[in-house]
Amino acid sequence: MRTVRIGAGAGFAGDRLEPAVELAERAGLADIVLECLAERTIALGQGRRLEDPDAGFDPRLVARFERLLPVALARGVRVITNMGAANPSRAGRVTRDLLTRLGTPARVGVVTGDDVLDRLDLDAPACEDGRPLGARGEVVSANAYLGADAVLPALEAGADVVVTGRVADPSLFLAPLAQRLGFDLADPGLAAAGTLVGHLLECAGQLTGGYFADPGVKDVPGLAELGFPFADVAADGTAVYGKLPGTGGVLDRATVREQLLYEITDPTAYRTPDACSTCAASPSTRWGPTGCRWPEPAAGRAPTG
Repeated sequence: MRTVRIGAGAGFAGDRLEPAVELAERAGLADIVLECLAERTIALGQGRRLEDPDAGFDPRLVARFERLLPVALARGVRVITNMGAANPSRAGRVTRDLLTRLGTPARVGVVTGDDVLDRLDLDAPACEDGRPLGARGEVVSANAYLGADAVLPALEAGADVVVTGRVADPSLFLAPLAQRLGFDLADPGLAAAGTLVGHLLECAGQLTGGYFADPGVKDVPGLAELGFPFADVAADGTAVYGKLPGTGGVLDRATVREQLLYEITDPTAYRTPDACSTCAASPSTRWGPTGCRWPEPAAGRAPTG
């Protein structure tokens, strides 16, 4: 059965630069994903963008891409990242200018649409305590989680580098897998399988022993040279995980189980833009091109959520 090899080049904004380059050089990847965004980091990015309209993307984007893109693109490795953060359009232009300076021709795709601050109802009560959102002071950041369907058009258009804002972490991996392997995102089994791959890879070195390490209890060798993981994913959604020979860390059944439990927490109440643990049990669920949608609202009521 045909497989696609996809790698994890970063698991957070301050992650090491070297492992992504090593994977691009030696792992025989089709795609590498750099997951560098979190709720805190996108809010910080929005704050920077308020001060400077040209800011707001990941401050290390140029440093990462200067080292990675020449190596990856020379080997035909596609690069997908959410380093666009609060300003993906500007990040795309910076990436294009960098490629021109490096003399490395490539197509750059940009994914926008996650910034929903102008649609926020500041009089609406917060779910946590019922107080109006606007009663807490200035709101500077409101971003929706986009799914794999938001990334697919850029990939299908032939982009070599795709820069996004707030896309759900596993969706960054599901999109290239779906595009290369022909996954039907409305198929809950394939969407779930690709999402699982994304969750295991998205935090990079955490799958190879980063968070797992507990000296004296769960010893992990070579943490300073921790290797980042990749997965060989088949068209039926099955996957085999690995890391480069000679790199530090551990990748085994225990590290995989711990990372998956950390990401999913409660498998009976799990939802991403692409997959939902309760879809099959709910006859009122609407289905679309990316799988599960919110349940149909009661008559006369607007959808919530």
